[in-house]
Amino acid sequence: MKRPPFLKLNDKVVILSPAGNICAEHVNKATDIMREWGLEVTVSENALRETGRFSGFVEQRWQDLQRAMDDPDVKLIFCSRGGYGAVHLLDRLDFSAIKKQPKWLIGYSDITALHTAWQSNGIMSVHGPMAQHFSEEGAANLSVLYSKAALSGKDLHYTVPAAYPFLNREGKASGTLFGGNLTVYTSMLGSKYIKIPRNGILLLEDIGEEPYRIDRMIYQLKIAGVFDRLKGLIVGQFTEYEEDNTMYGSLYESILSAVKEYDFPICFGYPVGHTSINLPIIMGGNATLTVNKENVLLKQRY
Repeated sequence: MKRPPFLKLNDKVVILSPAGNICAEHVNKATDIMREWGLEVTVSENALRETGRFSGFVEQRWQDLQRAMDDPDVKLIFCSRGGYGAVHLLDRLDFSAIKKQPKWLIGYSDITALHTAWQSNGIMSVHGPMAQHFSEEGAANLSVLYSKAALSGKDLHYTVPAAYPFLNREGKASGTLFGGNLTVYTSMLGSKYIKIPRNGILLLEDIGEEPYRIDRMIYQLKIAGVFDRLKGLIVGQFTEYEEDNTMYGSLYESILSAVKEYDFPICFGYPVGHTSINLPIIMGGNATLTVNKENVLLKQRY
């Protein structure tokens, strides 16, 4: 897996919207923050368009992304937001230039579709906050600061309190990080973009999905053989849902039940997802996960 060059002073960043539309205020504030980092930031031609729920028609969104992928001066493709629509672009993308000259992509949620495409072409990417998060949370937000660190080549060494110690399964594992948004990732199963690493560490998060739907997607991963290849499982933030008392247990308990026969370490409620703390993680990169009674440790070093 190729790691794109880490960012340095005056490197060029393009903010684009490969899926949902976004207001200009969020993009402008994110632009200001990255310019304060010493980066040259431009906004793609169609990033602020509004075509229904999308940021422009498919052709417009694809052109913005392809131009950024092909431009040798662009070092970071910064997604403005998720929403829905990144999947429209996948079969149109030409990776020939970016495979020769890898560059970072950062985003999460619907951008999981692009992460899978990056990894299927042998390139690492960053699962992390986007323009709306930068705008709403500000430059001093922990996730924003860690995003700068990750893109600049600093080691990622997170130690967070165990949110669900009674559900977590203790242990230590090293492997390739992959996954992202559960709904988007499971929708990609069976496509050429899903390459499940052997001995990988799977990250999952989601928003606004009912528990029975989450349960169905977890079992989809199970019967597809994904869990058979894992060394570790990171269950991130599942937000904006209500527990269903007609299920056998809570949402997190249902996930644990589905993987009860495996022995890999698992943590629940890890600070990744649609929350104010959304720690950036390098997808396609190697990581070490340690789960103990008090804390969850995640290390990535390059």
